Amino acid sequence: MTGQDNAEGFLQQLPRGIEGESGIVHRYPLSRTQEVIVGRDSSCQIVLDSSIYGTVSRRHAVFRPMLTSRIQPRWLVCDLNSANGTYVNGYRLAQCQELRAGDRITLGYNGAEFVFEYTTPHAYTQQSAPEEAAKLVGKSSKSSDRAVSFTQLFPIAATAKDLTSKAYLIPGVLTVIFVVLMFATVGRPETADFNQILVAIYLAGAAYYFIYQLCGKRKPWWTILGVAIASFLMLLSPILPLFIFVFRGLLPGQIPLTADFVGFPELLMRMFFGAGLMEELLKALPVFCAYLIGQRLNSPWRERIGIAEPLDGILLGTASAMSFTLVETLRQYVPEITRGAAFQGGIGVGQLVGFQLLIPRILGSVAGHMAYSGYFGYFIGLSVLKSRQRWQILGVGYFSAAVLHALWNATGLLSGLLLAVVGVVSYAFLAAAILKARVLSPTRSQNFATRFGKRP
Repeated sequence: MTGQDNAEGFLQQLPRGIEGESGIVHRYPLSRTQEVIVGRDSSCQIVLDSSIYGTVSRRHAVFRPMLTSRIQPRWLVCDLNSANGTYVNGYRLAQCQELRAGDRITLGYNGAEFVFEYTTPHAYTQQSAPEEAAKLVGKSSKSSDRAVSFTQLFPIAATAKDLTSKAYLIPGVLTVIFVVLMFATVGRPETADFNQILVAIYLAGAAYYFIYQLCGKRKPWWTILGVAIASFLMLLSPILPLFIFVFRGLLPGQIPLTADFVGFPELLMRMFFGAGLMEELLKALPVFCAYLIGQRLNSPWRERIGIAEPLDGILLGTASAMSFTLVETLRQYVPEITRGAAFQGGIGVGQLVGFQLLIPRILGSVAGHMAYSGYFGYFIGLSVLKSRQRWQILGVGYFSAAVLHALWNATGLLSGLLLAVVGVVSYAFLAAAILKARVLSPTRSQNFATRFGKRP
């Protein structure tokens, strides 16, 4: 970083805690002429350790010198669209803010913390850095011991503005609503079907929300819901019988009820045509429609509604699969098993067995329908980025998704152990596609993807 000899402002990084600290305090001068970027990326001027500061973005915040005629320079701090925000004295930055001596800058919630100080270069020595940092920490500790603030007693007064963006408020509210509705329908035979619908929608929404968090790209909820509704309506239209006639009538895709009378190669071939190719194309139709609608619009509506990258394809593909799973489960599998069990043990037994089937069917869509359609959606989005190889990309994606789908259906009739293996492989394919899509994303710097597990 050049221009440090003229720096009269600096950042003092505070230690994360008093106990166990080595006493090493970092002091970073600020340049009068150049920006200083802080983050986990190695290209930043101030690089933070990823294993310690996991909530800090790769390029989190920037300190910019202000052009001024005054003798004393001034600096701005600006957030770089970080996932967890930048805070000055406890208040989240909306854009940029001028710094004053003593301001505390925190990167993310409970992340790296700096204190901005203003001095002349000769008035500050490296040897005094640990002592000043200790004073800052001690002063803060003593003041916090003396009095309890209003926002400490009533945290919602200080964090209300961050509840929707950082505290998963909306999923929590929806959970409460669904729970209340479920309680209202428990033990009432006339509302048993409605209770199953509520549970299915909630579980499907939770499964989709998991995929959404992995993708890390903001897509308008009404676009996602629109694709899901389009898939639902399509399954109730004459399109479905037409697909069944083509793939299971004209093509060798007749689905056997059991695997007793056909060998595995023939069973796999039937599943490939009658389930893989048919259902993956069926679920992809709303995604293609969203792409075509987006192509007729100008930015930013083109990106909001349509498909501009692989992450868009994954999000819309899994939304269509979520709707497909709900229709298939609630209109086919659950009614069939409920009627069979009710014939043998009564209506109550039938409803219980149907409910037991519903839960794994919906949750299993993460490694089932969502996995195949999300994987195909990746290729749909990739074909937009690589338009010269569009048909080759779409062909590979369609074939791969159909093969995974066929393997799931075929092994499901043979062995539960093999079914688990195929499910893990299918989810691994989807997860790999999501990770690659995040790397290819033109909006990668704005990605909020949640990391599950230990950070590298």
